[in-house]
Amino acid sequence: MPSLMRQINVISRCGGQYRTSRLEQVGLAGYQGSYLLCVCKNPGISQDQVAQRTYVNKSTAARALSALEELGYVERRQSETDRRVILVYPTEKADGVLPLIQEVNREWTEYITEGFTPDELDQFLQMMERVFERAKKYVDGKADSSK
Repeated sequence: MPSLMRQINVISRCGGQYRTSRLEQVGLAGYQGSYLLCVCKNPGISQDQVAQRTYVNKSTAARALSALEELGYVERRQSETDRRVILVYPTEKADGVLPLIQEVNREWTEYITEGFTPDELDQFLQMMERVFERAKKYVDGKADSSK
């Protein structure tokens, strides 16, 4: 029986390659889309919250946001109430590319689920949601880590 983790990892890497090929026209790598989606949906979000919501460590998020800032997609500002907090805002350039990122994500989902019946797709998405919630529960520290 194939390893679930191997399958998930391969799907993720293939999706990243697809997103990169589709987003290179706007100077983005595939992984950067998730950061832009997070910032565009939550203008003024803290850099630490971006890391939490994208399930990466703080230094990975900081590097990704720094690259997006250099490309002109986000603006980072120090919080006026807490100098230790960096707030992240989308630029007009980010707002302009957001529909493309959403379209690319939708296209990838449609591609990998092609041939599913509506019932199969519904069942698959429900099961993936359960797996997703279980994984988040572990990372968020709500699960017994011994299991």
